[in-house]
Amino acid sequence: MKKAVWLLGAALSLSLVTPAQEIKEKEVRRLVSTLAADDMEGRYPGTPGIEKAASFISDEFKQAGLSPLPGESSFLQKFNKYYIGVDNISFKVNGKKKNWVVVPIGNSLRYDWVYNEDDYIILHIKDKTELLKALRRTSDKNRLIWLDPSMAGYLSGLVAYYSEGVYESEDALNTAAENAKKGKQTVLVVEQSPVADGTPWEIHINRSAKTKEYANVAGMIKGKSKPDEYVVFSAHYDHLGILPVVAGDSIANGADDDASGTTAVIMLSKYFSQQQPERSVIFVAFTAEESGGYGSRYFSEQLDPDKVVAMFNIEMIGKESKFGKNSAFITGFERSDFGPILQRNLQGSEFKFYPDPYPEQDLFYRSDNATLAKKGVPAHSISTTQIDKDQFYHTVDDETETLDTENITSIINAIAVSASSIIKGTDTPTRIEKSNQ
Repeated sequence: MKKAVWLLGAALSLSLVTPAQEIKEKEVRRLVSTLAADDMEGRYPGTPGIEKAASFISDEFKQAGLSPLPGESSFLQKFNKYYIGVDNISFKVNGKKKNWVVVPIGNSLRYDWVYNEDDYIILHIKDKTELLKALRRTSDKNRLIWLDPSMAGYLSGLVAYYSEGVYESEDALNTAAENAKKGKQTVLVVEQSPVADGTPWEIHINRSAKTKEYANVAGMIKGKSKPDEYVVFSAHYDHLGILPVVAGDSIANGADDDASGTTAVIMLSKYFSQQQPERSVIFVAFTAEESGGYGSRYFSEQLDPDKVVAMFNIEMIGKESKFGKNSAFITGFERSDFGPILQRNLQGSEFKFYPDPYPEQDLFYRSDNATLAKKGVPAHSISTTQIDKDQFYHTVDDETETLDTENITSIINAIAVSASSIIKGTDTPTRIEKSNQ
């Protein structure tokens, strides 16, 4: 009976689009499985895997008939940043070299540590919250933090925020490195096997300034009557790359996070390209969401926020939400009338958008909608993730096989229909209060 009710709801939802426009599950499955395949190598910025993903998305945008953004010669919106990169690491326990994951925290260019009980604080941490608290605390001694292997999936984000840093110029980077000499240092080590307190160890790390090229993938449809008013559909296509091996697997495929959202953006580009939107519509796959949000930040700096009418950021729609089938939630629901507009356009269907059920997670400011939202744009994320209990989140097990592609298809169709009045220019969501958060 439950399945019959859902099928009726899906039929009602799909009845709001024409057969030619309908978003098909077979195509959804092709896109998400390609983006989350092993040969994409986890789509970490600066790797061949993410370049392959960017090429694939560009080809899909070309097939949809999109145009590059103004001032761009291709669908790749490229930009460079400076960061502090590792040149070499030497790590020994009891005199034996270990190829464990070692992460220097802070802006220092050199770490030369030899264990001495009086000179170092030693911590053993198994919980992300506990680690973040530790990193925020200042210390009067250098700290070695042993991490449980289960925390390996969080390292890329930690590296971006606390280790590599990202700078606009090499001079700014070198200034930060000089200032770092005045403070104490911290190093994280993923403890692959137990190390007893008092065991001698050595850590030697050399780092230097490096340049990394990033690229968003973006295209647009120019609006017919309101070309200078923009509606943005976005998702991030990067993920965590290669992690320490778990049960023979080391690739963080990022199927739900966020190949599912990127698939939605591609499908929506093809859906709206069959129409003649009154407002200009931008479709963008962001880089570096997982490692600092640099892609969405750069993208937002190229736009006049006053001309952006709305942003549909699609983040992790691969599984059923806590509200069941035919549902999704919207972060920051109470901050504008974006949600009510979407729901009104779905009248006659069983699909429903709900407010974010996880306010304690602060999801509104944890995704790529945040930069434009802070500037007053009604920029919201649409998601179904049960973030409080998703056992595959940021692990090597976030694979295509864990996704419900039938449900993804239903959600994309609902987003397409719910956005109709905003695309046509008959509805304009209220602005969000600007924030310096």
